[in-house]
Amino acid sequence: MHVSVKSALALAALGVAAVVGLSAQQQNPYVGRWNITPTGNARGVYFLDVKDVDGQLQAMFLDRGGHATPVSWIKVVDGELQWQYGGGAEKLPKPACGPLYRAKLEGGKLVGHHETPGTPCPLPAGATPRPQPAAQTVNWVGVRQPQFPPSNANGKHAYGTPVVIVGPGVAKETWAGLGDGTPNSCVDRWTIADGILSNGVPARGERSTCNPHTKEKFKDFKVAFEFNLGAGQNSGIYLRGRYELQLMLNPEGRTTSYPGLLMDIYGWKRADVYAGNPPDEWQILEAIVVGNRVTAVLNGKTVHDNALLPAITGGAMDADELAPGPIMVQGDHSKVSIRKLVVTPITKAGN
Repeated sequence: MHVSVKSALALAALGVAAVVGLSAQQQNPYVGRWNITPTGNARGVYFLDVKDVDGQLQAMFLDRGGHATPVSWIKVVDGELQWQYGGGAEKLPKPACGPLYRAKLEGGKLVGHHETPGTPCPLPAGATPRPQPAAQTVNWVGVRQPQFPPSNANGKHAYGTPVVIVGPGVAKETWAGLGDGTPNSCVDRWTIADGILSNGVPARGERSTCNPHTKEKFKDFKVAFEFNLGAGQNSGIYLRGRYELQLMLNPEGRTTSYPGLLMDIYGWKRADVYAGNPPDEWQILEAIVVGNRVTAVLNGKTVHDNALLPAITGGAMDADELAPGPIMVQGDHSKVSIRKLVVTPITKAGN
C-alpha cells in the first residue's frame, strides 16, 4: 500500500502523541511540588517535592522551619503516599524516624495527616534526651505549587506611593504579629528609639520574641531596608512573608552545606557575591520582587539578578504564593536593628 509523505508524517505525529499520552497516564500522580498547610490549630507550612527517578520515588521535604532536605524514604502503599522525613540531615541515608506522613489524592489535593512526635530519632553521642511532647494528630491539605506568569524583576516598572514602615516619626503602628499576651504567644520585645527599631533577645527558657510582619500586604514591590547586625547574629527578611533573605554576616568566610548566609535565598540559592559590611555597621539593601523573581543589591553590590524564588522557605507565614503578602522580620532568637524599611508597590510590572 502506498502511503504519501504527508500521511506518513501525520501517522508519526499520532504515534508520538500516543506515547506522550501513555507516559502522562503512567506517571505517578503524586509526582510534583506541593505546598502543604495544616488544618485546625497547628502552625507552620510544609513543602514537598516528589520526583520519579528511574521508577523510584524521591523527595525533598520542608518541615515548617529550617530548609528542605531529602526524606528518609517515600513510596505509594495501596494508593496512599507515605514517607518519613528522618530529621534534618542533608544527605541520604537518613534514619527512618520521626512522624509517618500519609496522604491520598482527593479532588487533585493531597489530603493527609501525621502523628507527632512519631518514632524517636537516634541522638548524637553524648546528647541529652529532651522531653517528648504529647502525642498529636496533625491534619493537612496540600495543593500543587502554583505557576507564576513570566516575570522580570529587572523590567521597567511603574511605581505607586512608598509605604514607610520604619523611619523618622513612625512608631509600631505599621506592624502586626506582636503577640496577644496569651501564655503561649510570642513576646513583644521590640522597641523604637531615635527612629531605630530593635528587638530584645529572650533568655534561655523564656518565650520567643515575636517575628513582626507589616499590616499592609504587597504583591510586586521595591523594598529599601537598612539593618544592623552584630557578629554571630542571625535574622531574616521575608518577602511576602514567604521567601527569606538570610541576614547573617560572614566576615570569616565560613561556609554551610546549604544556602544560609548573608543574602542567601534561605535553603535554595546562595548570593552571587558576599557584600556585607563589617559587624555593627549599617547594611543597605534594595530589592525588587516581581512574581517569583527577585533582584537584590546589598551595599551597592548585586547579590541576586532576576533570581528565581523557587519555593517557600522555612518559617514562611503561609504557602498561598500567588497572593499578596507582608514583609516579615525574624527576631525570635537573635539581635537585629532597623533604621529604614520602605516598601514601594509596583502598580504595573514591566517586561
